[in-house]
Amino acid sequence: MNIRHLARLAGLSPSSVSLALRDSPKISAARKAQVRRLAEQVGYRSDARVVAMMRHLRKPAAVRESACFAVMSFYPGRQPWEQSLHGIRIYEGMSRRAAELGYRLEPLWLRSPGMTHRRFRGILEARGIEGLLCFGSPNFDEEFPAELSRCAIVTVGLSLRTPLHRVVSDSFSDTVTALDRLQRLGYLRPGLVISSYEELRGAHKHTAAYLGWCEHRLGQAAALPILRLDEVEPAPLLTWLKRERPDALVFVHQGDVLGDLQALLRRHRVRVPRNLGVLAISPTLAGAKFAGLHENQLMMGVRAVELLAARIANRDLGIPRFPRIELVESLWQDGHSLRRVAVNS
Repeated sequence: MNIRHLARLAGLSPSSVSLALRDSPKISAARKAQVRRLAEQVGYRSDARVVAMMRHLRKPAAVRESACFAVMSFYPGRQPWEQSLHGIRIYEGMSRRAAELGYRLEPLWLRSPGMTHRRFRGILEARGIEGLLCFGSPNFDEEFPAELSRCAIVTVGLSLRTPLHRVVSDSFSDTVTALDRLQRLGYLRPGLVISSYEELRGAHKHTAAYLGWCEHRLGQAAALPILRLDEVEPAPLLTWLKRERPDALVFVHQGDVLGDLQALLRRHRVRVPRNLGVLAISPTLAGAKFAGLHENQLMMGVRAVELLAARIANRDLGIPRFPRIELVESLWQDGHSLRRVAVNS
């Protein structure tokens, strides 16, 4: 069912039906009521993406050119997404998709000297900004300020406690994908090493996936004790490797420590992949020689913009009662840290 079909049933032109559904003053109240009743009877539902696009295109050219989403964060720096490859890629995805939808991005500094939440709200109102793209906070207990809740809000990641629409990397699915790959290669004793930061950042989904996968794929007692390691320290890692004897290591950490892991294993003559397979899960694997999964930041940025545009189209402003969460699976990167393990080798 679309506008043309609905117009045919109502005996009206498609433009008249469209105006009636948009509550235009050009259409009488009686005719609006007639069209709405018919739409409800036949189950017509508007496409939020089309509504948003048409609303945008109907605006004067000068207004369309100024339409924008604000990009903000609770980090102290002006534009913290420029400080990491992870953030740069997300912002790139946001920019591309926003441009395709006719919007531009305007970075705003929430933590600038002298800035208050009320003043920040005034800036948004003065510029007619309804949509906020948020890069989160260094504090996982951060609450989104009520003063800014007149906008539609989409955040990236889980670092804000307030229930918001958000786009996150699918940590659970990534870990299952990693373990499935190891099993297909013949590894039978995978172990998990994870930092406390990645535990919080992934809402404990890496560890939940590991424990559940081991129980259902290898047997109830197959999971090895999980090693939580914030720094690549020789003593705890080597002790754990010797005691638990994993044949493969799933290493969940930030990308900047992967080189430290590689150097430590080489220094202590742990031959990879001959004696130990290594699969890394990290926001980025740039420069790393490990096989593994890295976050699809471009798609995370694209999905954040699409989710925000849809929320504005549906007038879903403020702190949502039922937040939407978009999960984005990571991308596979080949490396030389895994091999096919022969049966009974």
